[in-house]
Amino acid sequence: MPLDDQRMWALLRELDDPDHMEFPRGYDHTATRARFDRLAAGLDRCFRCACSVDRGVQDASHHGTILVPAAATDSGDHISVTVSNFGDLVAVTLGNPGSYGEEEEDLLLERTDRQRLDAELGALGYVTVSEHLLRARYDGVSRLAASYPAAYPPTWWTRFFDYL
Repeated sequence: MPLDDQRMWALLRELDDPDHMEFPRGYDHTATRARFDRLAAGLDRCFRCACSVDRGVQDASHHGTILVPAAATDSGDHISVTVSNFGDLVAVTLGNPGSYGEEEEDLLLERTDRQRLDAELGALGYVTVSEHLLRARYDGVSRLAASYPAAYPPTWWTRFFDYL
């Protein structure tokens, strides 16, 4: 069951540890990688394709990204699945992150694709964060904002799903 916006904001703020920017205290890379690999294999299976998988992430708050090719979706565009190093957070976007607005993505991401994604993510215990929340200006407890010019402030996407 997806979290409503209020509970998701509470979770994002709970995970926002000022002393751990790339990964949380107690982070287990081996376990995170094993679950990420199971997700990639599951998406390959349910979309009947070979997804593109980026496992070579460094200096970032996310673990990796899986791209489901457009030819394998009913939505007509590729689907990006970005897994955070924090908690069980995952961001799912039609196309590249930021390609579509919230309403546009709701219309274009086909129900069949959403069901396949939800089944795989749910089976592995991931929590999907709505991209519209992640695009909000970061106002958390870390000094992340101090590393960015005022004209280009970081977002919650930066905090949990990007390179730092």
